[in-house]
Amino acid sequence: MSIQERIYKVILAPIQSEKSAMATELSNQYGFKVTTDASKAEIKAAVEKLYDVTVVGVRTLNVAGKTKRTRYGIGKRNDWKKAYVRVQEGQEIDLQVAD
Repeated sequence: MSIQERIYKVILAPIQSEKSAMATELSNQYGFKVTTDASKAEIKAAVEKLYDVTVVGVRTLNVAGKTKRTRYGIGKRNDWKKAYVRVQEGQEIDLQVAD
């Protein structure tokens, strides 16, 4: 897989939650669900390429999947990775979804 192809596969979806909305308003940060093997450099390159902004910093965290009870016994949701990306002051990313 080439570097250009990898850029389009690193970011899976934007995170739209109350916490990420507060981070956007207060400190110009945006949350993204990313692949579990993505590095900070790859995430930075992908956001800069896809949204045409300058990334100042990237913070990542691994989220453990929840254990859930099902009718067939105990199951577990998949683990996933979250990234908070801070963009340069004065720039913004439009994450609005069409209705």
